[in-house]
Amino acid sequence: MADAASGARETRRTIDAVWRIEAPALIAGLTRMVRDVGLAEDLAQDALLAALETWPRSGVPDNPGAWLTTTAQRRAIDRFRREARLAERHAQVARELERELAAAEADPTAAAATTAQTGDDLLGLIFMCCHPVLSIEARVALTLRLLGGLTSDEIARAFLTPRATVQQRIARAKRTLSAANVPFEVPAGEHLAERLPAVLGVIYLVFNEGYSATAGEDWVRPELCEDAQRLGRVLAALMPREPEVHGLLALMELQASRLRARRGPDGTPVLLNDQDRSRWDLLLIGRGLKALDRAEALSDGGLGPYALQAAIAACHARARTPEQTDWERIVALYDALAALTRSPVVELNRAVAVAMAFGPAAGLELVDALAEARELAGYHLLPSVRADLLERLGRREEAYVELTRAAGLTANERERALLLERAAGVAGGGTAPPPRAR
Repeated sequence: MADAASGARETRRTIDAVWRIEAPALIAGLTRMVRDVGLAEDLAQDALLAALETWPRSGVPDNPGAWLTTTAQRRAIDRFRREARLAERHAQVARELERELAAAEADPTAAAATTAQTGDDLLGLIFMCCHPVLSIEARVALTLRLLGGLTSDEIARAFLTPRATVQQRIARAKRTLSAANVPFEVPAGEHLAERLPAVLGVIYLVFNEGYSATAGEDWVRPELCEDAQRLGRVLAALMPREPEVHGLLALMELQASRLRARRGPDGTPVLLNDQDRSRWDLLLIGRGLKALDRAEALSDGGLGPYALQAAIAACHARARTPEQTDWERIVALYDALAALTRSPVVELNRAVAVAMAFGPAAGLELVDALAEARELAGYHLLPSVRADLLERLGRREEAYVELTRAAGLTANERERALLLERAAGVAGGGTAPPPRAR
């Protein structure tokens, strides 16, 4: 009895692992066939339920992905035949499915010829999930659900959002895509250039929430970083000639290489200059540098914003100690990035680099200009950076005020505790630290 229960649990774990691996390609292929991402996910879920019922008795098939696809296609055929109101359209799709199914059953080796189609399907699904007709929250939730393989509960926990809200976003996103007749396709030409930034933005938003959590008790959420990196690697394999795809992948790999060193044993934040660099992941650094080389080789007209940020991260990755960091090169890279993005957050990071390269007074002048412009009002890192520079200049009372203000602006409990600890240190007359890189 115990052996049977143990075997059932092992089969369930196997099914869960297979599902996490196969689901994105399965849903993508079904979406291409039925032209409805909501229906495609329903069919995939039907196939999963069939696996849960069948595999514990019959064993996991040699090719579980093909089994799930065949089962989902049969469910689609049955469903289309039952739905009279869409009889003509669905009958055509059913015939196409039957032809594909018959061909696959007649020649099992034909599955190898579908690899290119699977890649196209995945790309089409990525662009559909990140379509501008959806809100950014919906894009993130749908991407993690259909491509990341996360459940609604997992997405809700990752973003500290109620499960019902996540489910509503996903359901609404599917309805919106269907109502807007969003095509299942990879944009071409100038349309690709218009749409690709939205896809990259969704992936990096997921990564950034894992790297620096905006709220809650955790300073970092490595599992979100891993989800984003996996999506980035898939996209780089599917779009090997797009420099910014490789630039984003390089940026994520290089930043993720520092994750183990960003937390102390009790989960407290450890900022860049205080990190034990021997704990940085050399494998991820190597991957990141290789992806950056690829982005640079493909960039005829200069690096894009993600590749420039990756080049900055590479300067840190190559420095064995904080003192070896090439801050003047980082300033030059931020100059180029600021010219491209016109982002006040980039300008704030540039001010930190200027302070490290040319002294705190030069950096403070830039930070004060940003404060006067009020574009970063409410952004906790502005007073945090200003406090660092004021402390280096011996202006401790002002630094204390800025640190307490920064602590009041952040929603992350770990970061708030760190800022208050630093404020207490300033009030106690501790040694002034350098500007805090994250």
